[in-house]
Amino acid sequence: MADPAPASGRLRARLYSIVFHADDPLGKAFDVALIFAIVASVVVVMLESVASVQARIAGGLRIAEWVFTILFTIEYLLRLRLVERKRDYALSFFGIVDLLSVLPTYISLFVAGAQALLVVRILRVLRIFRVLKLAHYVNEAESLGRALAASKRKILVFIFVVLTIVTVMGSMMYVIEGGENGFTSIPQSVYWAVVTLSTVGFGDIYPVTPLGKALASVIIMMGYGIIAVPTGIVTVELNREREHEEAARRHEECPRCGLGEHDADARFCKRCGTSIMRATPEASGETAPESGARVAAPSSA
Repeated sequence: MADPAPASGRLRARLYSIVFHADDPLGKAFDVALIFAIVASVVVVMLESVASVQARIAGGLRIAEWVFTILFTIEYLLRLRLVERKRDYALSFFGIVDLLSVLPTYISLFVAGAQALLVVRILRVLRIFRVLKLAHYVNEAESLGRALAASKRKILVFIFVVLTIVTVMGSMMYVIEGGENGFTSIPQSVYWAVVTLSTVGFGDIYPVTPLGKALASVIIMMGYGIIAVPTGIVTVELNREREHEEAARRHEECPRCGLGEHDADARFCKRCGTSIMRATPEASGETAPESGARVAAPSSA
């Protein structure tokens, strides 16, 4: 007969389940309380930047900031203690965000104003997808990420073309308008070309001469046309990603009869009626992994 697991091992396994999973009421309560604390800490940081609020309750805000920082530090160290592959967790997305969410407060002891970087804590609210079992939203985000990655070369070429256009147009405007009209240098003129081509147009610099106004009109019209380019690139890749997913589902074998050809919008096998929808973490009762790292459950031994 095997010896029962030590109490310390059972406690560690229980803590791991509470901290890293949201399958039971305690785990979900821990994550919900954590999310509320994260939001509250971000609000404190934002209020600290408001002069009128800081003048009245600066001391209270500073105390609250340190209380949240100490709590999040304890939580980060607890997570490191509970996982077996500590390096994997520390280098994962959420591990890095958890660390960055506490470092600015300690850095502010040496560098004034560093605590403003604590707004990075808002990234920790992404855990709400795991808490509420919104796995399909995570899948959509991954699909968008793959589309952006597939578009990166086209987008880089597009950005290079835009940089070339604003450099040429800004230099031309520098020659046409000159320093007396605010175009005091080529970098200043390129800045004007950027804000004009992007249709922002701050109005702090503007052409005065007829030729300069004509060139500005050309740049503005080009800006409206250029806006559609990256949108079209990403849209094409999104459509390709959707086609790949539909093709994969059409050729996925039925788990019961083995039929491998289905309609694009099919949810059930046309031969035997068995569901052919892929099992998701939400449907199977599992929770999506917290990060890309392979964080193993602690041993109960």
